[in-house]
Amino acid sequence: MAAADPTQDPNAPHVPVLIDPLIKAVAPVTGLWLDGTFGAGGYTRRLLDAGADTVIGVDRDPGALTLAAPMKAEFGDRLQLVEGQFSDLDTFASAPLDGVVLDLGVSSMQIDQAERGFSFQKDGPLDMRMSGQGPSAADLVNLTDENELADYLYHFGEERAARRIARAIVAVRPLETTLQLATVVSSCLPRPKPGRIHPATRSFQAIRIAVNGEFNELIKGLEAAERALKPGGKLAVVTFHSLEDRVVKRFFQVRSGGTANANRFAPEIETEMAQFKLLSRRAIGPDEDEVARNPRSRSAKLRVAERTDAPVTPLDRSAMGLPGPSDWWKDVT
Repeated sequence: MAAADPTQDPNAPHVPVLIDPLIKAVAPVTGLWLDGTFGAGGYTRRLLDAGADTVIGVDRDPGALTLAAPMKAEFGDRLQLVEGQFSDLDTFASAPLDGVVLDLGVSSMQIDQAERGFSFQKDGPLDMRMSGQGPSAADLVNLTDENELADYLYHFGEERAARRIARAIVAVRPLETTLQLATVVSSCLPRPKPGRIHPATRSFQAIRIAVNGEFNELIKGLEAAERALKPGGKLAVVTFHSLEDRVVKRFFQVRSGGTANANRFAPEIETEMAQFKLLSRRAIGPDEDEVARNPRSRSAKLRVAERTDAPVTPLDRSAMGLPGPSDWWKDVT
């Protein structure tokens, strides 16, 4: 849910990434919609303004729903707020949905609150839990053995120096704060050139993904959306890094009637029933104006598909491009 750039006015209204192309792609917006990653409410507001009768706003972070009280007062019964995970989204509505929106980025509210422990640029406790429940980043960093920690960093962060970083973490732990962790990670990597990402970016991404079980949540959420949408209903997903986008791309590819092949030159294998129809063959990215307004949108991609009337069938999760064992996070104690 990357929102406004932190260099901008903090009192400026939240503008969600790729919102204009999203609204255009799913138009006309009518009926019952579900925003599975409510955050600051930017997508929900635009859906309501565009014509949705009702939007169910779901967030696993209770703080986000508390901050939504003024918005709830503004829209009344047209806005329903639910504390929960979008993997359960098919249980939150009493009728089939006309649309589902999932924005997979971390919200600016979470990044900007040092006490949440998401940022390597602000000192805070090693937490990173979106719901505030379960094992924290400190638990993972301090209790996971070196080999497994390196696997997290490599598979969930695509960090090539994963072994070196894991070894350095184990040598100095326990670690208690975000800046302590960022310092250890940075000591293992060359000083970044101007314009390059912070050395700790990939490691923090990997640990956050592991702590929150994000790939389990993602694949279950896509399956839940398939169950919840009515024929003609729209599913729009915004991703912020290549690992997420690969999973969403493959889900849409398989469920729209084509199965990915190991040999890219081989013809696609057609299935008998397609649960979705692609509304865009390629991912939709931000234009130059949006990137200029919000640098955090640079890596964002939007994929949109329409539910058919084909029945729900079991999904082969092994074909979804999940990076490494998708339930590793559950093993942290």
